[in-house]
Amino acid sequence: MIEVEELTVTFPNGTRALRNVNVRIGEGEFVAVIGLSGAGKSTFLRTLNGLVRPSSGSVRVGGVEVSALRGRALSRFRRTVGFIFQQFNLVTRLTAIENVLHGRLGYLPTWKGLLGLYSEHDRKLAETYLERVGLADKKHVRVDALSGGQQQRVAIARAMTQDPQLVLADEPMASLDPRLSDVILGLLKDYNESQGVTVLVNIHVLELARRYAQRVLAFNQGRLVFDGPVEALTDETAEKIYAGSLEAL
Repeated sequence: MIEVEELTVTFPNGTRALRNVNVRIGEGEFVAVIGLSGAGKSTFLRTLNGLVRPSSGSVRVGGVEVSALRGRALSRFRRTVGFIFQQFNLVTRLTAIENVLHGRLGYLPTWKGLLGLYSEHDRKLAETYLERVGLADKKHVRVDALSGGQQQRVAIARAMTQDPQLVLADEPMASLDPRLSDVILGLLKDYNESQGVTVLVNIHVLELARRYAQRVLAFNQGRLVFDGPVEALTDETAEKIYAGSLEAL
C-alpha cells in the first residue's frame, strides 16, 4: 500500500522535517506513529496524501507516485485517502450530514458539488457512516452545536464516506478529553478490521499505541528510529526513542 524511499523534506526556512525515511506498509495494517512534537510525524502523514511535497526521495501509495501528481490527478488520488485532522476541519455552519457528504465531493463534477447535488448512493453512505459513529440522531444538527468528541466523530464519518483505500489520522484525540480517546481509536480500529483499510494514526499517548496498533513507527528529529511490532515497543525502547538515543533505521 505504501512505499517510501529516501524521503527527505526540508522547509523553505531550512528546517529539515524528515531525513532519509524508508518504510513499507502493507494493505490492512493499523500503524501507530509516535514521537515528540516536531519529530516529523505530521509531515510524514502529509507527504502520503500530497499535502507536503518531498524535497527528495519517493512516496508511492497504492502504486501511485504521489509527488508526481498535479491538478485533477492529485484531486482524484486524494479522494482515495481519508485524512482526519486534529482540529476536525469541518464547516461549522453546516449540519453533520452535510459535512459527511463532503467526503463524496471528489466523486462529483465541480458544478454538482457546488450545488450539493449528491446521489442517493452518496446520501445512503453518509447516513450509514453517521450511524456507525453513533450520531444518526444528530445528522441535522449544526456542527457548531456538537461537542468536540462528536465533531471528531463527524470527521471520521466523512473520511469513511470517501470509501478510501487509506486513512490518515493526525493526532485525532489531541483536542479531546482523554476519556474520548478510546472511542475515537475504537472507531478507527473497527473500520480497519471490518473494511481491511490501511490506517495510520499519530498518537501522543504510548499506552494507546500499544492497545490499538499492530505496528509502530517512531520518529525523532525527522528520522525513523523504530519500525516494528507493538510487542517490541518495550519501556526501555520507548525511553530511547523519546530521548533521541536510539539510532535511526
